[in-house]
Amino acid sequence: MRLLAKKSGKKGAGQDRRSNAIGRMTTFRRSIAVLVASATYVLSSMAPAPAAAPHPFSALDWQRQRNASPRAIAADGETVLIEVVHGQQTGPDVHEWSTYDTLTGKRRAIALPKRFHPFGFTASATELYGTLTVDDRARLALWTIGTARPRTIASLPGSVTAAIPSPDGTRYALLGDPHAADPLDAVRTVVVNDRSSLFVVPAAGGVPKLWCAGMTQVGGLAWSADGSHIAIVSQTPKIGYHRETGRIDMCDARSMRNVAKIDTAVLNEIPYPGAGLAFGNGGRDLAFLSTTTDVITPDHLWTVPAAGGTPVDRSPDIGYSILSLRGDVHGNVWLTLAHGVQTDVGRYANGKIVTAYAKRDGVIGLPVTTDRASAPAALAFAASDPSHATDVEVLTGRTLVQVTNESDELLSHVALGRVIRHHWTSADGVSLEAIVTFPAGYNGKPGKFLVLPHGGPESNDTLHLDALARLVASRGYVVMQPQYRGSTGYGSAHLQAIYQHFGDTAFKDVDAATTEAIARGWADPKRLAIFGWSAGGFMTSWTVTQTDRYRAAIEGAGITEWLSFIMSSDVQQTDYDARKLEGDALPFLQYSAVMFADKVTTPLLILHGAADERVPTYQGRELFVLLKERGKTARMVTYPGSPHFPRLWEQRRNVAFELLHWLDRYNP
Repeated sequence: MRLLAKKSGKKGAGQDRRSNAIGRMTTFRRSIAVLVASATYVLSSMAPAPAAAPHPFSALDWQRQRNASPRAIAADGETVLIEVVHGQQTGPDVHEWSTYDTLTGKRRAIALPKRFHPFGFTASATELYGTLTVDDRARLALWTIGTARPRTIASLPGSVTAAIPSPDGTRYALLGDPHAADPLDAVRTVVVNDRSSLFVVPAAGGVPKLWCAGMTQVGGLAWSADGSHIAIVSQTPKIGYHRETGRIDMCDARSMRNVAKIDTAVLNEIPYPGAGLAFGNGGRDLAFLSTTTDVITPDHLWTVPAAGGTPVDRSPDIGYSILSLRGDVHGNVWLTLAHGVQTDVGRYANGKIVTAYAKRDGVIGLPVTTDRASAPAALAFAASDPSHATDVEVLTGRTLVQVTNESDELLSHVALGRVIRHHWTSADGVSLEAIVTFPAGYNGKPGKFLVLPHGGPESNDTLHLDALARLVASRGYVVMQPQYRGSTGYGSAHLQAIYQHFGDTAFKDVDAATTEAIARGWADPKRLAIFGWSAGGFMTSWTVTQTDRYRAAIEGAGITEWLSFIMSSDVQQTDYDARKLEGDALPFLQYSAVMFADKVTTPLLILHGAADERVPTYQGRELFVLLKERGKTARMVTYPGSPHFPRLWEQRRNVAFELLHWLDRYNP
């Protein structure tokens, strides 16, 4: 399924012919495997419907849904590491692992050792590198597939959080805490910023050496093509800084030099190794994401000469958002392009951004590729749409071919209504977009309606299988997810509009969505409801202090009092309002629902994780206590040990139960 990489060096004519014949035979075998995989997928999709009538989407379907993603490709360019995530009756997500052979189309399940998390393949397609957690500390380890246990090859004073091999595979760059754990951790917690420094260790193992000494907020890195240097991106931490800024530095074994200082936020989180920073333009430039807005979500592509200089915005006039970046050892700079609610993959080259791969009315993630410079440039993607769970697609020639269908059988027994992208103009002249999910068998008449504002707030809903929207739709609701001002995907002006105006600008857009649904004949104005989580939870609690049009409201982990929230959240939250808190509290209280609790008439359900550090639990409790004191209809449910959203499936199912029961009771 891959074109063979050309090898350098002189060959005789006979050797050339033999190599070409082998290449053609290999390509033919791969093509046959692709045809077999494609035929299997098509035939399974064409299978007769089961005799039993499809049932509405349920919490059990949410739990059983299986999502597959590629995590690495071996140096042979043919072996893909696949992770499948699904729920279970009790406990957190289950993670299953397998390898997929693109030559034969065969998949092989692998049982990872306990506490081993893989990052990728070593030089062999039968060995993985990753972290092994021992005594609560993650160490760099190698595991030969099928053997009993991994072997540790390096450790840091704290845990290893990422490991990225050099292009030639001779060394690993490690990120991790440079300080050992506090021996009194069991009896105290010293409040400090999380720390992450850069270390380099030989691939065979040994004592890691500290590079870029003194840098303790490293969040992203990229190896130079020759492996002699590593570029790092850092960002100011929460404690001790009111606004976020960033910096890029270049390191080698002996020295460090600054490449650039950035006055705004930079993307420095690593969702997987190697994200956030990339060498481009033949290694002469460094590409990264930053922003021109006051909010802290990077949405533009910038470059700076690797030798140092002034960063240049390479996407100044785009009407969309660039949300993530990843480079590869073959010199590509890959980008996630959010065109509204559709997510595509872009590539930056020769000073231009072009769309490289797209899934019509769906979502496709950044490619996974080989991480050895000598390996062929194979690509694999995770992709989904509103009617299908996430599956793996691999590039074959110029075509993406789906090689997994993890939830097709499950969803073949589920009745799913149609999902559309809807555009309209609000009363104050703003162009808006929403995802609208209809119940199965929708008759086109006005009925029960729920508006579902997303979290973030600098985020967006995407065209994937949204379990919460489907759960509500299963009760006969039309569900509308508006991309209010402050959402990503619509350019910097749309993003900036929320700054210091979350409670009026975004509220107007969310309420405008409900008005639009009524005008379209989707919503009965006497059967309206609202539900949101996190920033969407704030929008819910705030909305019911501003209007009585909704009969039922459910807020999850929502901000209800801004004055204390900004500094008590575990992350920098001055994206809402960077003014100093002392001196004038009005800017932070004017959009706080607790200040208007007496205005609430809508029955409000409050759901919150008891161990939530993103939006501390007291935020929900403050509003709940005030509502009960005033004789309002309110209920609060907290989930022991739960962070910002419950991780345990028994708790997630209860979220679904509480949500649907509240809707059934107050908006029948």
